[in-house]
Amino acid sequence: METQELIQFSSFAKGKTTQTARTKNAVIYTRVSTKEQADNNMSLETQKKACLQYAQRNGYAVLENFGGTFESAKTDERKHFNNMLTYVKKSKQKIALIIVYSVDRFSRSGANAIYIANQLKEQGINVHSVSQPTDATTASGSLQQNIQFIFSEYDNQLRREKCMAGVREKLLAGDWCCAPPIGYDIVRSNGVKKIVCNKIAPLIKKAFLWKANDLLNNVEIHKRLTAKGIKISHQRVCDIFINPFYCGLITHKSLNGTVVKGNQEQLISKELFLKVNGIVSQRKQGYRIKEENEEIPLKRFIKCETCGQHLRGYQAYKNKKYYYKCNTIGCNNNKRADALHDTFLQLISQYSITINSDIAYLIKQEIKALYHQITAETEQDRTTQIQHLAKLNNQIERLEERYIMEELDQEMFMKFKQKFVTERTQIEQEMANNTNRVSNLDQCIEMAIQFSTKLASMWTLGGYEAKQKLQYLVFPEGIVYNKKTDQCRTPRVNAVFSCLAALSTLSDKKITGNISVDEDVSRLVVRPGFEPRMTESKSVVLPLHHRTITL
Repeated sequence: METQELIQFSSFAKGKTTQTARTKNAVIYTRVSTKEQADNNMSLETQKKACLQYAQRNGYAVLENFGGTFESAKTDERKHFNNMLTYVKKSKQKIALIIVYSVDRFSRSGANAIYIANQLKEQGINVHSVSQPTDATTASGSLQQNIQFIFSEYDNQLRREKCMAGVREKLLAGDWCCAPPIGYDIVRSNGVKKIVCNKIAPLIKKAFLWKANDLLNNVEIHKRLTAKGIKISHQRVCDIFINPFYCGLITHKSLNGTVVKGNQEQLISKELFLKVNGIVSQRKQGYRIKEENEEIPLKRFIKCETCGQHLRGYQAYKNKKYYYKCNTIGCNNNKRADALHDTFLQLISQYSITINSDIAYLIKQEIKALYHQITAETEQDRTTQIQHLAKLNNQIERLEERYIMEELDQEMFMKFKQKFVTERTQIEQEMANNTNRVSNLDQCIEMAIQFSTKLASMWTLGGYEAKQKLQYLVFPEGIVYNKKTDQCRTPRVNAVFSCLAALSTLSDKKITGNISVDEDVSRLVVRPGFEPRMTESKSVVLPLHHRTITL
């Protein structure tokens, strides 16, 4: 009788979950990174074939194929990728699975990829990698997939660092590696690249003279250039006047504030360039600008999401308040500094972690295991190089002995010694360029964890220079601000902080298990097909903490 009475109240019960029937519908997404890869190799066909075979083996019906072309996965602003996301979310046929060849084919954007995968999972859609299979429907499988996303981004950053090292060397030598500004063309003669002035260059030079001698404003100069057939925006006119490339110099963010004499053809004199920029700096506005000001530390760091230009920081004369403002005409993207700082703190706080000592131990072991896993191939190559180096040294030593014993004449000795020495030098240079080894890995991980526990407070208490360093440490490519949504987003997060934040999400679903903290833990989670080993060691309760990261 009592049970029947309780049934009458069942409609008021809370926490009941409803199981939605999972379909066997799937889509396939394939991609390569560059046009050359799309044209010259069979990677796309290989990816598609492997995905189709997986779908057939597991009884999935492939409704659509997406991608099949080149798209960089550094960001998730990709045409075919977004078409695929729109399709699976809005399809009436209830897509259950997105099949990719590997996790890095889906995305290399780290924390943002985790966010997208979680949003899809809420709609009953999982991402499955054929070559890195994990069951993303379980907590442990989801963690493994999140870690794979993070280390795909980490691998991408390692490649970028190697590439940028070569770019920096070129720039230091005076060779411009990017597309030249308006007024210049790249010409090649006998395999030598030169950057020379083109037919538009005289008009660009006139623009400098109009600014310096006639004291014309940028609006009038823009009108004159447009009338002569040069269709550029008003903002581009400003960029021309502050670009020292035209007076024979090179500046680039990879040069860390250094100005280098370039090898390009010089369009104007340095005196004319300085005169023009002297005029620009004398223009009085309704606000004061101070280069380094603790009240506006996001200056030179935060960009307008609409036009991509850096927001300027200034203090208004009337109310003495500090503001950030986009100077692009029509953007109207301005915000009180204190309010924008609160929005930024909300973003950086998402990477501030709070963990106890037991969870910290497990996270350290997991990061160490993953570090060794991702550098295993490099270590194997290094071992092969060391063996080859030892063989060359033995050959050189044996050659010298034969020369001393007069078994070889001088000509033969010099010929082979030069060959061996050259080969040895090449291997030593390769080993020096490809080393990514960390000598004190435990100390680095410990420092990173301690640093991650106080990101927000360190930014709040730091001075201008400290805040700038911290901002670029966590968000290497800066952030963008959207006034309409009042949100800060970032194209890239430091892989270390992304990884720690992802691992710390264990603190919200209360997974309990007998995990020994007294032995070497090679993996934080149990792979499918393995059961945890029961021991009498200390039982660690890991409450999972789920957070939504707005990027």
